[in-house]
Amino acid sequence: MNSSGNFFGFNPFAEAWSGRLAMVGFYLAIAIELVTGKGVLHFWGLM
Repeated sequence: MNSSGNFFGFNPFAEAWSGRLAMVGFYLAIAIELVTGKGVLHFWGLM
């Protein structure tokens, strides 16, 4: 993967990082739910 490209917009470099960060967020949401027994919105007090 060429890292010298643009960081924004629809290009392979930006899309790869977007996907990686989405996966990290999803796994963190699952971990919060497993540890606390509450969903993420309940954990943050939004529901």
